[in-house]
Amino acid sequence: MDTAELGRQLRSAHWGWVALSTALAPVQLWVRAHRWRYLFPPRSDPPRLIPAIMIGYMANNVLPLRAGEVVRVYVVARRWKPAAGASRAHPFWTTLATLVVDRVLDSLAVVLILAVLVLVIPVPAFLQMAALVVLAIDLAGIAVLIALVAAPARCARRIERLTARWPRLRQRALGVFETFVTGLDGIRAPAHIVPLLLWTVLVWLTPAAAAWTMLRALGLELPFVAAWAVLAFVGLGVSIPSAPGYVGVFHAAAALALGLFGVSQAAAVGYALLFHAAQIVPITLIGWVYLLREQMSLGEATHARPPAQ
Repeated sequence: MDTAELGRQLRSAHWGWVALSTALAPVQLWVRAHRWRYLFPPRSDPPRLIPAIMIGYMANNVLPLRAGEVVRVYVVARRWKPAAGASRAHPFWTTLATLVVDRVLDSLAVVLILAVLVLVIPVPAFLQMAALVVLAIDLAGIAVLIALVAAPARCARRIERLTARWPRLRQRALGVFETFVTGLDGIRAPAHIVPLLLWTVLVWLTPAAAAWTMLRALGLELPFVAAWAVLAFVGLGVSIPSAPGYVGVFHAAAALALGLFGVSQAAAVGYALLFHAAQIVPITLIGWVYLLREQMSLGEATHARPPAQ
């Protein structure tokens, strides 16, 4: 790569557009928090969703293996007191169920975007194959979720048979299962369907806008489909647990996406560096502020044990 050209690209950036792209980073998580609320059971009132998602994504930026997903479940569960009559529904497992659905929705969205991109640009064959693998995993996950929602009694009986020799394990497994299934009530509530669809559209339009404004910041006059390509390639890349902050994976995926539009390697890497910083820095700073306000530590969250049922 021509490092001199990379330096020129970075020096010529329009910082107003960079600031706008940076400002959209926390807005993305604010939108995600609102969608997340509709994944919880109707009439439930989970607390601290915005702090939880900010802290969780901050943890993903500083911890390996997407440990932030566990952190945001812990942030919600530690202060969520079940309503009267719901004593068996522990907040930890209910929140975990919503997180599973959240991840499945995101994976399906990435695969759908890639499927559309295949019709527009020459997506590399290995990414198409990776998308098919992710789709297969998603379909398997959806099949399991449908089984849990449609036939919970049959699934409970299967658990009873598998754990029949261990009464204490059976009791705990059934308790966890019951609470987990309760956490899936949000996706089968008719009143949640339209809000979920609308917020999901915003969940992906907002980062696409951030990706496009960063293209403008570097003077890359590319169509909006280039922003979708960056979003899909990066989304597929970071779906696999990797280094803290997705360093390297994020940059390679973004540069690969722009290379399909004839952008030079130096310009593509410059874009990836700025876009990554615009996504990581504000979320990490805001997440730390929320972490301090919650009076907790990342060690406390990552080492917390799931509750017994």
